Amino acid sequence: MALGVPGHGASRQGLASETPVTATAPSSAVSSRRFLLWLYLVGFLDLFGVSMVVPLLNLHVRSLGVSPVVAGIVGSSYGILQLFSSTFVGCWSDVVGRRSSLLVCILLSALGYLLLGMSTNVFLFTLARVPVGVFKHTLSISRALLSDLVTEKERPLVLGQFNTASGVGFILGPVVGGYLTELDGGFYVTAFICCSVFLLNAGLVWLLPWRETSLNIPDNGWSLDGKHTTEPIKSEGTLQGAATTSTARRSERTVQAPWVEVMLALKDMKNLIFSVLWDVFLMRLLMGVAVMLYYSNFVLALEERFEVRPKTTGYLISYTSALGTLAGFAVGPILRLYKHNSYMVLLHSSVLTCLLLVVYSTTCSMAMVVFSSTLLSFSTTIGRTCITDLQLSVGGAQASGTVIGVGQSVTAVGRILAPLLSGVAQEISPCGPPSLGAALALVAILIMTLNRPPFSGDGSERLKQE
Repeated sequence: MALGVPGHGASRQGLASETPVTATAPSSAVSSRRFLLWLYLVGFLDLFGVSMVVPLLNLHVRSLGVSPVVAGIVGSSYGILQLFSSTFVGCWSDVVGRRSSLLVCILLSALGYLLLGMSTNVFLFTLARVPVGVFKHTLSISRALLSDLVTEKERPLVLGQFNTASGVGFILGPVVGGYLTELDGGFYVTAFICCSVFLLNAGLVWLLPWRETSLNIPDNGWSLDGKHTTEPIKSEGTLQGAATTSTARRSERTVQAPWVEVMLALKDMKNLIFSVLWDVFLMRLLMGVAVMLYYSNFVLALEERFEVRPKTTGYLISYTSALGTLAGFAVGPILRLYKHNSYMVLLHSSVLTCLLLVVYSTTCSMAMVVFSSTLLSFSTTIGRTCITDLQLSVGGAQASGTVIGVGQSVTAVGRILAPLLSGVAQEISPCGPPSLGAALALVAILIMTLNRPPFSGDGSERLKQE
């Protein structure tokens, strides 16, 4: 079964098939560019709204009179829900289409933040985290949609720009949230404003020029069973990956309920993961945990090692976050330098990350801490973009929602493991967590070296199953 691979008969169906396509190539390029810019705005607003509320969650739940243990359990519910919902929602977006899934996720997330704005007790607070934990996958679906819209060579650059736009929102959101929380009932006001931002985002998604946008997907599509598809995807002025998935299935077999198609797709995705994607996701897990360990005790470690005040450390974190956002613009030039070989960029950025973690763990100079933090903001940003591109290159753009969803689940596993490993490592030394992170990064580098994917650097030749 090929997930989202339409035949010729289905390629003219979907969101854009209701009107004839008369746009010329230049006008199609302009509309596609406009579509990308709208998606960047969606990503910016998403993290802008979320980052207004997230820093205040722990403070609010403690103000409801619960113990630190209960607060920790309630706080971990979001990560656990994300762990189990990421893959399902990603696959669901492949089946029902990007537009429908994106709208549903944004609206239900808005409902969660609306409930959060009325959470006067811990029960309502926990209830509010459920729809957000299950459906807050706006960025994942947006990245899958971006993958549908551009060619393989353009994909890392576009993903880097999208991450930059989202990162700017993540920087500005806490500033606005911190100001609002000073008002009477500040948390509730902030939550309602976050809900309003999500409703605005839903309106933007609804108004996106879906009918005018063309899709660029390579002809050699990749099916979930690891084989090339027999039917190339044609761009007929439609968002193929975003709109024609379910109609394509109807041309191949009897119409089935969406949840049945999701389960069938997940079953085939499991085979693909264990056959050709296991090393990619293992690399993502190891590098993700390594970076999380670095950040896990950053404030405490600088205070114990160099007597740096938390306020000063906060400035350093803001500085590196801003640099990480700007690093998204460096993805394109770096990939051109490497002739669009995402694998080599990922390998070298991982080596640099590993070396910088070693430097940070062993240095006795605050200047070297600033130096290593500066370069880490670049290497980790570039690495995240390249690992996503590598997932899509190996797994195939036709199942981009599912592949990205599985990647998010892997990251969620890392968020569960990192605090546990950090707690154990801190019993040994304040440098324990980043030292352990360097060791995990080294293991990831060894896996990358021993399991180099056998496809060309420009992404033109897909990975073939033996």
